[in-house]
Amino acid sequence: MAERDAILQYLHQYLRVGDFKDYGPQGLQVEGKAEVRKVVSGVSGSVALFEAAALAGADLVIVHHGIFWDRESRVVRGGMKRRLELLFQHGLTLAAYHLCLDAHGEVGNNILAARGLGLENTQPWAEYNGRAIGFRGEWPGLPVEEAVRKVNDLYGGQALAFLYGPERVRTVGIISGGAQGEMRQAIEQGLDMFITGEASEFVMHTAREGAIHFLGAGHYNTERLGIRVLGEHLAARFGVEHQFIDLPNPV
Repeated sequence: MAERDAILQYLHQYLRVGDFKDYGPQGLQVEGKAEVRKVVSGVSGSVALFEAAALAGADLVIVHHGIFWDRESRVVRGGMKRRLELLFQHGLTLAAYHLCLDAHGEVGNNILAARGLGLENTQPWAEYNGRAIGFRGEWPGLPVEEAVRKVNDLYGGQALAFLYGPERVRTVGIISGGAQGEMRQAIEQGLDMFITGEASEFVMHTAREGAIHFLGAGHYNTERLGIRVLGEHLAARFGVEHQFIDLPNPV
């Protein structure tokens, strides 16, 4: 068992939450029990996740996508009402870590993907709001078909692929989630392949004109890695139980 506030303070420092300008409150979003025996991790705060966390006996829920965003209404009704009801009824603490988790050099979505893909010479890459949130790396000239297979195997899906780059892929940039707009940085820097979660209408033509391979591997799929490993990290450091709850999302 560990103190909730000790865990939250540690996460704030470990993930360098204060270094990132984000779209909503990061770290603590809803206060629950003061003591933590079990941590549940999941990608996005939702009724389904909170129901599963309560059933699993969680005290603390950590997510990549929290339930409060600057761009959304502050009226509490419908799904938001139910989310809060579940958190209050079961004494669940909710904490969210968004851009800081994408960017982290040990448990972040992008560095974990770079390692999982076997990229070498990895380094932070792609500035967003004044901070590098992605990672880039190198292969020794991988056939594009093998590169796509590696990405699909890592994320467990079939990426949307616009393959307009070279036959052999050497330089790769990764930004998880909805970072399709950052493909332009990849093109400007001469990368062979750009991997993110989502694609917008402009992506196909921009990839063709920029002579780059674009892979949209799914917003959810590309952001499963970090929050799960972060939960495992907490379990090892604080001696608490951890369970990752996977709620697959095709987007």
